[in-house]
Amino acid sequence: MADTFIIDFNALRKHVIGSFQCDPKSVHGPAHWLRVEKNALAIADDNGADVDVVRLFALLHDSKREDDGSDLQHGHRAALYAATLRGKFFHLSDENFDRLTYACERHTYGELSEDPTIGACWDADRLDLPRVGILPSPRFMSTLLGKALAQKLR
Repeated sequence: MADTFIIDFNALRKHVIGSFQCDPKSVHGPAHWLRVEKNALAIADDNGADVDVVRLFALLHDSKREDDGSDLQHGHRAALYAATLRGKFFHLSDENFDRLTYACERHTYGELSEDPTIGACWDADRLDLPRVGILPSPRFMSTLLGKALAQKLR
């Protein structure tokens, strides 16, 4: 169920880009976030995932990277950052906020999720791995569409 607050994604995107520490042309930067959002929206349309959560995930999941290397704490920092933005730029139910922060915190661990929204988040990010020379594997996808799209990339 979607939350009823209208999110101004343009204002939020501008704010998040303004606080991004890496080069804006980084492989984990705004262009990546937009591709993740596109993937996430397609998956959400297919599996019923919460659109606001997947869009917020796409924007926030890598927004607190300190570099393009092995920054293992960036997901945790992104979840903490989301908490500072909640109530100012967006409102989510506690349940959906928990989904968002969990998806951000754990998106680099290679896990799968039966939750349609968390699965959509993680699959959307993994489907953009070709940007760094990695073909995503269907076996690391949580959603049916994610598996099908990963298979097409192989």
